[in-house]
Parts: sequence; structure tokens; C-alpha cells
Amino acid sequence: MELPGFFRPTKEWDLVAVRGRNLIAVIKAKSQVGPSFGNNFNNRTEEAMGSALDLWTAFREQVYLDSPQPFLGYFFMLEDCQASNRPVGVREPHFEVMPEFVDASYTKRYEIFCRKLVLERHYTSSAFITSTSEQGLKGDYSTPADDLSVDRFAKFLVAHVKAFA
Repeated sequence: MELPGFFRPTKEWDLVAVRGRNLIAVIKAKSQVGPSFGNNFNNRTEEAMGSALDLWTAFREQVYLDSPQPFLGYFFMLEDCQASNRPVGVREPHFEVMPEFVDASYTKRYEIFCRKLVLERHYTSSAFITSTSEQGLKGDYSTPADDLSVDRFAKFLVAHVKAFA
């Protein structure tokens, strides 16, 4: 599951698909449960962006040889609880934050984040799901946004992998 990086020797990913000497797909899966949503949100966002930058820079430098552009996926699951769903204030001592973050819950912030990862082409696709502790044990989850659904993520992944089969 390790791939070489550009800014570091290697990075461990959750799923790596290689065919011959071609890197086809790479997926990072993360989750978060309470109670420290604030600190963990910042850590998760920085890690996801840094991992993407490292992989795409290594790709540009042909670390993965002549591989076609791989599918890079980000899959995130958040605990669905009162603390993750209540509005969170922001500090604006010098400049205003972007309006979508004002009074946004951590659930909304993660939705925005996952969407922006794809919008800015850091990741090919992103999935975002939530689940309570009880639902998660049963495999039940919710999808806060249709464009970040597991089904859509899987369709993009399968289409990409099929193109190189």
C-alpha cells in the first residue's frame, strides 16, 4: 500500500491498484468520531491536501514511470452526533471567512471540503458518509450530499479502472 512521494520517501494509502508497471488507482479512507471535531477537522484537511500534492507532484516527476493519470479518491466517514451537526462559530480577527463556513456544522464543513477537493482537482472523486455509533455497527450510513455518494464514487472508480483493463 506504500507509494513513493515527492516530498517524502513514501506514503501509505488504503487502496492501491497497479497493473503491470502502471499506477491505476489510489484511495485514501479516513474517519472521525467525537469529541474533538475542531482539531481533527484541521488535521484531516491538511493531511488530505498534503497527500494529494505529494502524489500529483511525484506523478508529474514520473516517479510512477509512464503511468497514465491515476484515479485518486478520498473517502470520508463522520460520526453523526449532536456535536458534529450543531453550527460552529468562526473567529475573524483580521479577515472574513468564506461565507459557506459561517455557522456551518462539522458535517457541513466536511461536505464542503470533500466537494472542494474534487472541484480543485486534488482528487478525482470523493465520497462522504455519516453514521451514528449504532448504525455504523450494522453497516448503515447516510449520505449528506448526492454528489458525494458512495455510488457516484464507485461509478467513477470503476469507469477509470475499466479504461485500463
